Amino acid sequence: MPHMLDSDQLRTFLAIADAGSFTRAADVVHKTQSAVSMQMKRLEERLGRSLFDRDGRATKLTDDGERLLDYARRIVRLNSECVASFSDTDLVGRVRLGLPDDYADRYLPEILATFSRSNPRAEVTVVCEPTPMLVEQIRNGDLDLAIITHVDGRGSSEVVRSEQLLWVTSARHCVHDEAVVPLALGRSSCNWRASAVAALEARGRRFRVAYVSWHSTAVGAAVLAGLAVSVLPESAIRSGMRILGPRDGFPGLPSCKIGLLCGAREPNELADALADQIRNSLDNLGSGRVVPLADAAE
Repeated sequence: MPHMLDSDQLRTFLAIADAGSFTRAADVVHKTQSAVSMQMKRLEERLGRSLFDRDGRATKLTDDGERLLDYARRIVRLNSECVASFSDTDLVGRVRLGLPDDYADRYLPEILATFSRSNPRAEVTVVCEPTPMLVEQIRNGDLDLAIITHVDGRGSSEVVRSEQLLWVTSARHCVHDEAVVPLALGRSSCNWRASAVAALEARGRRFRVAYVSWHSTAVGAAVLAGLAVSVLPESAIRSGMRILGPRDGFPGLPSCKIGLLCGAREPNELADALADQIRNSLDNLGSGRVVPLADAAE
């Protein structure tokens, strides 16, 4: 009979995959490095596969490690949800969450559905604003948590997701072929806008900013109507949009990072629980790092 996988070993495995080293993972899971190494040895023995490759000081996953990664995240997440569902002390109170409207549209349904099942008596107040406003509300104590667009700059936010930024146009129109390409972008402080402009200028491609909005719905409407080209992360691509690349005259773009920002506050179990749910729901790379805070808009 096959051996069952140990959830604690899987948590440690995820910490290593997220942190990129056994040493940093040991701090995350509050174990000694030797204990972490022993857990991974046992996990590899149980699976009969090698899960890690050493690359200098960094630790990378083997192909089998990458294969295990998604299963491990789902097993650990389901285990946490199961335990929470049987808890007699479900959390009560109010937690205030802020995020831009496009993130709310894409990510909020899963976050709230799972969190509500575990904490049916909790009240979640959701505020949809661009990143700069959310940062200010966190600093003022008006929000407990914020999901923001991360940009290397200043302050500190935890990157919980990374996606490729892509050029998009209407699948039914050819506005991208115009000599001077019309663009639909965020305001001048938007990091995605800065990336788009810099890429086109480096390519020598002529453009004009035709539509400006902080709200993704308005930007998407301009794209779908065939009025402009825009830039969106991979998960935001909608039916009716076409992705553009170098063959179309549009150079590659950097990835965009999504960060989780926690307010300075007294201990708040409800906010901590929601933060954990956000990490579980959004994590596609699992950086697990605290890095500079977003300074731009989306």
